[in-house]
Amino acid sequence: DDMARNVHLRALEGATEQLTLFRVDLLDKESLVAAFQGCEGVFHTACPVTDDPEKMIEPAVNGTRNVINAAAEVGGIRRVVMTSSIGSVYMDPRRSIDGEADETCWSDLEFCKNTKNWYCYAKTVAEQAAWELAKERKLDLVVINPSLVLGPLLQTAVNASTWHIAKYLDGSVQTYANAAQAYVHVQDVADAHTRAYETPDAHGRYLCAGRTLHRGEVCRILAKFFPEYPVPTRCKEGTREMKKGCRFSSRRIMELGVGITPASQCLYDTVTSLQDKGILPRRHADMS
Repeated sequence: DDMARNVHLRALEGATEQLTLFRVDLLDKESLVAAFQGCEGVFHTACPVTDDPEKMIEPAVNGTRNVINAAAEVGGIRRVVMTSSIGSVYMDPRRSIDGEADETCWSDLEFCKNTKNWYCYAKTVAEQAAWELAKERKLDLVVINPSLVLGPLLQTAVNASTWHIAKYLDGSVQTYANAAQAYVHVQDVADAHTRAYETPDAHGRYLCAGRTLHRGEVCRILAKFFPEYPVPTRCKEGTREMKKGCRFSSRRIMELGVGITPASQCLYDTVTSLQDKGILPRRHADMS
């Protein structure tokens, strides 16, 4: 089962010489210590994505604490780069809808709880725990906060972010939601992690989010690129006022040298990847 799940990692360039896979459990600190031996850097990217508070909070928070503690114990680790999320940034009822969220913004835990947004709740608690613990253990921590990640898939299974786009093409939904959010290309997120690790004076949090698009705009872009699919043209809520999503500052991430790929390219690359993987059947445009 593990072999099948990791096939795409073993296929990476140079993997045969340079990649060693360890089986670790985020809730078992000793398994992390074993994997970190002899390393100079740690990228903490693992996190469950679910709205079940039981399955979300404990692994996200205690898993993060274990990663920081294990890294501090091993010694010789220069820096830990943690993947957090804009989920720990924008959930704040006091934030002005016309303003731009930046790295100083934090999600409001009570608001997350009251709206039952357990993903944002867990991401916020986990990131706050990471900063406190890193300070306590004198560990150099840098955090990347990506928005919804799109682009080509390495693995064959469809993750939550990609399903978000696939459903607009495969006929499974007839309308789009009255909602807006920011998207970012997976290659920009990877670049952000590399630069956060390699740039000596990188510090603090880095928002990694492209332009904020309403779902209607997402569907219009998809329909333009891929007219052969039944992309929805109607909003679920009729013609009510279009909701505005949170906009995010990209000043710091650009100072790190990371470019932000346009949203239309993110969408295009996601769909062509779904086609290449056989997840989305190719269709021929109706010529009539």
